[in-house]
Amino acid sequence: MKDIINKKDLRGDLFGGITAGIVAIPLALAFGSSSGMGAIYGLYGAFAIGIVAALFGGTRTQISGPTGPMTVITALVVVYAMEEFGDLDAGLGFLVACFLAAGAIQVLMGVFRLGAFIRYIPYPVLSGFMSGIGVIIIILQIFPAFGEASSPNTVTVIKNLSDFSFVSKINLAEVGICIATVLIIYLFPRVTKAVPSALVALVAMTALAAVLNLDLRLIADENGGVPKGFPEILIGNLSSVDSAHLAVVFKFGLMLAALGAIDSLLTSVVADKMTRTRHKSNQELIGQGLGNMTSACIGGLPGAGATMRTVVNANAGGRNKISGVIHGTLLLLLLLGLGPLANMIPFSVLAGILFTVGISIIDRKGFKDMKAVPTSDSLILWTVLVLTVFWNLLFAVAIGVFMAFAVSIKKNGFSGTMSLIGSAEKAAKGDAPTVTNDVIVHSVKGPQFFATVFAFRDLIANFPKSKFAVLNLNEVTDFDQSAAYGLDDALLDLKDGEYTPLLIVPGFNSNLTILEETNVIPGTISSDQVFADSKACAEWLRSNAGEDSAKALESQLKG
Repeated sequence: MKDIINKKDLRGDLFGGITAGIVAIPLALAFGSSSGMGAIYGLYGAFAIGIVAALFGGTRTQISGPTGPMTVITALVVVYAMEEFGDLDAGLGFLVACFLAAGAIQVLMGVFRLGAFIRYIPYPVLSGFMSGIGVIIIILQIFPAFGEASSPNTVTVIKNLSDFSFVSKINLAEVGICIATVLIIYLFPRVTKAVPSALVALVAMTALAAVLNLDLRLIADENGGVPKGFPEILIGNLSSVDSAHLAVVFKFGLMLAALGAIDSLLTSVVADKMTRTRHKSNQELIGQGLGNMTSACIGGLPGAGATMRTVVNANAGGRNKISGVIHGTLLLLLLLGLGPLANMIPFSVLAGILFTVGISIIDRKGFKDMKAVPTSDSLILWTVLVLTVFWNLLFAVAIGVFMAFAVSIKKNGFSGTMSLIGSAEKAAKGDAPTVTNDVIVHSVKGPQFFATVFAFRDLIANFPKSKFAVLNLNEVTDFDQSAAYGLDDALLDLKDGEYTPLLIVPGFNSNLTILEETNVIPGTISSDQVFADSKACAEWLRSNAGEDSAKALESQLKG
């Protein structure tokens, strides 16, 4: 019960939940519209998943609801349903079945403790995948920004753009409203960050369009618009799904479940870093699954842990599950009282909001560091990105993971790769290094790659309390992109734990270059805390902490 409500944190939880709920309003409407189901279904999913996943999940500050990646998959399911059943109403039972299957699969993933497998997805795969999702969202909003309905996939949009016949149909008012929306979202935070800029853009541009009586496509024109009142229970619609559809239901359910698991657990890691807590990955999957099953029963969009909303919640003071419940309750109250006002919102405003969402999802750090990381990591990132945008999202991830393991096996051999993973896991579960005179030393050995990153961080998390934490990389033979970023996170963990981190890394190999070019050095650890050998590190300790600390380092490295 304490992780749900803590009286000491209640004020922060209240502000965090309300702020996250305000941020969620325009996003829920935009994702609902972009999915092809309708804006109202985005709100249904936002409040249902928001409340249930918060109560039953394993991350205290997680805010859940429809997300960009999940909406991309949902749009594919909607296209299939409309082609198969003729229209959205006839295919609603199929959609409910797919969303229920996704939630049920996530619950089973949690029950069978599959949450830990997120650690084996390499950073270049995640980077390429998330950037690909961002590109998809941007491409699919091009025609709504022009005043036309969006095409169902990126390939069709690009084909339609290539013949230039759309130019004569462009509504300049729609384009202007869309551009103004984007500008407000990016510029309003310079005025104040007290009010979410996306909400300001939504209200201001909707009001402007209404006052000027502009000829724009509105949410009211979409599937009957946004009704007022509690949503209808749609379990009865499952009768329209027969045995011939079960294989497709399972396929889409598995896609949504896997993507939702990745999306949610990555957000849980972000929440951990912000609040210095540790999430329960398998419990989080169960909570997300129950949330998606609840949402499915009322036709709401499936969702996942939402990074931006979780960050907003934590920054506003949210520390317990009640903040997520407050966020979902606020959305429900909006739906019950003010839902019809959403009918006045132009699609071009939602397109502008989604443009900024797509841009925020693209991993700029991964691209910026591309010259610094091994060529194989860059190749994997680009492969996954292209396959995500133009082919199949889950196949893109599977191929990227296969490529990463193939690279590791080529370098270390199959048995060597498995041995490295096993030894990293064993070290993380074993006894942490001892502390001598406020100095703790851990020597990292052999190649460091994506499959050893989380085990290394687990080990760091279990360090006993000391003043100085020395990471000795003298025997590390290789760093890939995942390992470099993993070390960066580990150093941040140490600093959050009030350790002074010190790094021993020889200057004659490529490891130092990678750490410098990815800005681990000096971005996270200053250059004067990085040493070419243990002797230099001992001298630093001798000058800054005393003779006993220097001798402690020397004795631990000898041991």
